[in-house]
Amino acid sequence: MQKVAEGNLDLLKVLFDKHHEHIYNFLYKMSGDQMLSEDLTQDVFYKLIKYRSSYKNGSFVSWLFTIARNNLNTHFTRKHKNHDDIDVLEYKQIANDESKHEDYSQLQNALNRLNVKDRELIILNRFQEIKYEELAEITNSTPGAVKTRVSRALKKLKDIYLENI
Repeated sequence: MQKVAEGNLDLLKVLFDKHHEHIYNFLYKMSGDQMLSEDLTQDVFYKLIKYRSSYKNGSFVSWLFTIARNNLNTHFTRKHKNHDDIDVLEYKQIANDESKHEDYSQLQNALNRLNVKDRELIILNRFQEIKYEELAEITNSTPGAVKTRVSRALKKLKDIYLENI
């Protein structure tokens, strides 16, 4: 990313190829809207180009997912101007797809019942395999606090999942 920040935009394709699926999957799991996730993923990479000079040799994954989170929050804030706090927004739930395995749809339903912050932490940590240190950067927290929050969110997810079986 440092070379892209310095103006070598040819390397942007490498970054896009490596990370666009992860960004899309995160946005889709959070929003439940395929078209919106595609649009927001494109916007994330547009912002990556636009704000490339703000990248300061930190964790690229943290920086990229911070852009994705902010993009999603901005979308829902603009869409729901009557809400004062993004945390009260209920993101769309992913409709059950008959081709999905029953276990997966039950897990997705349980994820959808978590509050937005807990769902986001689980998706980033368990599905996107973002480490606690990088999650701490993304959420402006400490690795220890993030680890505790992930642990608590996983317990909530387990309770929700098991009550539906």
